[in-house]
Amino acid sequence: MSQNIYDNQAFFDGYAQLPRSQFGLEAAPEWASIQAMLPALSGKRVIDLGCGYGWFCRSAREAGAAEVLGVDLSEKMLARARELTDDNGISYQRGDLEQLALPSQATDLVYSQLALHYLPDLAPVFATIYQALQPGGWFVFTTEHPIYTCPVRQGWLTDDEGQRSWAVNNYQNEGKRVSNWLADGVVKYHRTLGTTLNALMAAGFAIRHINEWGPTAEQIKANPALAEEVERPMMVLVSAQR
Repeated sequence: MSQNIYDNQAFFDGYAQLPRSQFGLEAAPEWASIQAMLPALSGKRVIDLGCGYGWFCRSAREAGAAEVLGVDLSEKMLARARELTDDNGISYQRGDLEQLALPSQATDLVYSQLALHYLPDLAPVFATIYQALQPGGWFVFTTEHPIYTCPVRQGWLTDDEGQRSWAVNNYQNEGKRVSNWLADGVVKYHRTLGTTLNALMAAGFAIRHINEWGPTAEQIKANPALAEEVERPMMVLVSAQR
C-alpha cells in the first residue's frame, strides 16, 4: 500500500494551512493553466484521483459534469471533502492508486493533481486509467517536476538490500526520495520527465500538451514568493488522450 501520509495528523494539520487547502483551486497559481488543458466537461463522467478536499470534483460539477467520483487514500481528506460537498452528483471513495481498479470505458476524463509522485511505478496506474476511459477520453494530471524532486547533494545511499554507496543524488538517479515537508519521512519518487512521458505513451496515450509550469509576471507581483518558481519549475502539467 502507498504511504498514507495525509492521515498523519501533523502532516494533515500542516496541509490544512496551505492557501490551496483553505481557498481551493483559485489559490493554486497553476489552476488557470490546468483549465486551459481540460476538455469541455458538460455532461461528462469524471474521476479525480487523489481528490483531497474535493475542490476539483466540485469545480467539474459547476462546469457541467454529469457525475464525478473522487478517490483518495486518506480518510481525513475524504472526511473533509464530504463536509464541503452538498451534491448528489459527486461521490467519494477510499482507494490506493497503487492498487487502482476502475470500470472499463466508463469515464470521459480522469484527472489527478499532485498525486502521482507518491507512486513507485506509473505503468500500472496508467494502464488502469487508459482502459477506464472511453475512446477519445482525456487524462489530465499534474505532478512535481523532476527538476524539483531531484535534490543535488552528496551522501550515502542505501538500496533495498541494505548496500550503501556514495553517490550524487542527481537528475538521472531515479528512485525514492524522503523529505521532511510538513512532517518527517514523507516518501515521494523521483523519475525523469522522459520516464513519465514514455510510460504514458507505452500505455497507449497520445500526448496532447505539456506545460512545465512557471508563474506569470503578474502572479509574481501579487505573490513575490513565486519568483523562486522561475528558477526551476516545481510542477509539470500533462494532458493526454486515449
